[in-house]
Amino acid sequence: MKTLNKICQVLAIVLGLASLVLFFTDFAAIVTDGATEKLVGAQLAFGSKYTTAAGTAYDMAKSAQILFCFWLTAIAAVMSIFSFKSKKLRYAVPGLGVVSAVYMLVMRLSSAGKFVDSRPMANVTSVSYTALVWMLVIALFLFVIASAAYLLIDDYIEVAASKGEKLTIPKRIIRFFKDYKSEVKKIVWPGLKEVIKNTVIVLIMCLLVGVLIWLIDFGLGQLLNLVLGA
Repeated sequence: MKTLNKICQVLAIVLGLASLVLFFTDFAAIVTDGATEKLVGAQLAFGSKYTTAAGTAYDMAKSAQILFCFWLTAIAAVMSIFSFKSKKLRYAVPGLGVVSAVYMLVMRLSSAGKFVDSRPMANVTSVSYTALVWMLVIALFLFVIASAAYLLIDDYIEVAASKGEKLTIPKRIIRFFKDYKSEVKKIVWPGLKEVIKNTVIVLIMCLLVGVLIWLIDFGLGQLLNLVLGA
């Protein structure tokens, strides 16, 4: 079990770094002036000067969505590396990874023109993603699976070593919902009369506070006019 745990941890690190590297490969293909220009993901995320094959230079705008996915992936990959030192980081890695993976999937299934800003370029006829974007999406989901497997297996090993003193993550989740269900049953819901009474009280208090604020504002306004007039 410990060997499988280490394999999942190393695999998560490798997939996280691989996902990060894929941001530095061809991300989008833009057809401009009859020529196809391929832009790197990091280039689109951070924005930079781009020179076409014809020698025309453009200042590419940043893509906030691609930049968001890039930083999420980078943070998750770094955290997975440092999980060797601090096991507390293992809880955050799958969460960050799944957000980045889902966001990246949404981007890939959407039109490339929505996320790739091609406005600096002239005579653009089409904007599309390259096949490497699908590889990035797959790598991110595999990263989530590997990091989640590492989390669950490592947690199982800790629980087994505690000899029943701790509960595994799935059991803790089940216990939470059972406790939540029992607490909900203890709630005493007010009747119709109480609801109407409390609603009226709240409305009256809102009205009184509103009038008080208006009077203070009016008084301060008149005082300011007197001071400025003097």
